[in-house]
Amino acid sequence: MVEQAPEDWTKTERELWEAFRQGDVFDRRSRDSDEDDPFGSAVWGTERTVRAEVLARLLLAGPDAAPGRVSSLRMNGVNVTGALNLAGGRINQYVELYGCRFEHKILISEAEASTLRFVDCLIPRLEASRLATTGDLHLARCRIPEGIRLTDAKIGTDLLLNQTVLECDRYGRAISADGMSVHQDFEADRLEVHGELSLRTARIGGRLSLRGAQLHAVPQNRICLNAVRITVGHTCYLTGSPDAGWYGSRSYYGSGYGQAAPPGAASTPFRAHGQVRLSDARFDGALLISGEFHLEGDDELSLRRIHTPELRFTCRIRPTGTVSLSRARIGNLVDTPDAWPHGKHLGLTGFVYEVLRPVAPFTVQQRIAWLEGSSVDFQPESYEQLAAALRRDGADDDAREVLYAKQRRRRQTLPLPARIWGQVQDVTVGYGFRPGRAALWLLLAWALGSIYFATHPLEPLKEDEHPHWNPVLYTLNQLLPIVDLNQGAWNPGGLTQWISAGLVVVGWLLATTVVAGATRMLQRG
Repeated sequence: MVEQAPEDWTKTERELWEAFRQGDVFDRRSRDSDEDDPFGSAVWGTERTVRAEVLARLLLAGPDAAPGRVSSLRMNGVNVTGALNLAGGRINQYVELYGCRFEHKILISEAEASTLRFVDCLIPRLEASRLATTGDLHLARCRIPEGIRLTDAKIGTDLLLNQTVLECDRYGRAISADGMSVHQDFEADRLEVHGELSLRTARIGGRLSLRGAQLHAVPQNRICLNAVRITVGHTCYLTGSPDAGWYGSRSYYGSGYGQAAPPGAASTPFRAHGQVRLSDARFDGALLISGEFHLEGDDELSLRRIHTPELRFTCRIRPTGTVSLSRARIGNLVDTPDAWPHGKHLGLTGFVYEVLRPVAPFTVQQRIAWLEGSSVDFQPESYEQLAAALRRDGADDDAREVLYAKQRRRRQTLPLPARIWGQVQDVTVGYGFRPGRAALWLLLAWALGSIYFATHPLEPLKEDEHPHWNPVLYTLNQLLPIVDLNQGAWNPGGLTQWISAGLVVVGWLLATTVVAGATRMLQRG
């Protein structure tokens, strides 16, 4: 005998009972867009209203499916009264709700389910900590005024929050999903959040997409994205979302799912108004950042100790606060000179990268300015890291320019005597990185020495010998170490002896610098 709906149920609820058995869509829409808007002010009558306890009965202890059918809860345009409590239950049926209103929160903590889809629904709050699903959890285009709790939840395939609007709870958190695991993708494109989006220690097996998301911190909580120690199995997108892929589209993903905006196409950028914490995160594919970061006061974009094969930092608008990459380790650094913050708002202490791949012209002088924009006064390891990356790309001249800048920056931290000596080294030989400058000083010393000795000829070392006096060759013999031009038959004395000794010292310093520079050129050849 076929089980019948309880007699105390309303006519609408008994019709839902039968639709559940048949696996049919229980559609109560009027086909009037204003009337059917779940977020509008239209009052829905009893013909569109069911009690939450009815849904709980169907999902936890519902009737058997009609012969040859699969039971499921599929509703369109229904108003649900009372709190839907499914906590700790086991939901075997497929659940799909479109355009529905819930007057009270949904409790589904520690429940087990297959696939749950809530699309275009008004849900005051969703409590789903430790929820376990074997399929998707969809909350696309929903409005959830008091936020979501997904702490330690386990999503079997995808989690979708595309175009969803969330407000925060009394603690300033809009999404609490610490410790959550998603087997495949977490898609939250064009998500709008007022409060903290917390994903600490979460594990995403595929992609984490926040394309075009709008994250707003609230006064009681200045963090808008907290993803400390998150692990993402593929790529994390903090980028823009092409408008053409969403407007007019009824797809969860938009028609441009997974695609970048064409050059020059209209798009909505990712925006963060508040602190963004990605410290100690791991991204096995790449971390793409091209959004807007509106940071105030002590707010910062923290990328401390992240690990990823590729970081793309190509913001069109410079972040207004601090960006910290301290102790981060990445493979390819893909960036533009205009993406980084101005002033002392960049932390690069211990930042390690293998290859530089700028997508716009990035000169070595701009790279040096990028280093010197660090919030710490002098970091020699940052210069060494940049020089090593340039050498790997075969840019030896640029690498020496960086090391030269390192010596000049270091001089500013030394005591006065050391700074004076450093200035002398800089002017004369450029700390050994300017061999051409050393060659010019060598020529000048040769010219001045030749003029002096032309007017102050030396006496022969032996009185009975009369060698030919050549001031030019004598000066060159003093300046060039090791080389002997057969000018040792002269006996300098007094001031002339001191000048000759000075030429020898100057010659050693300058000539060795010139030789070292020539050797580097020959090695490159």
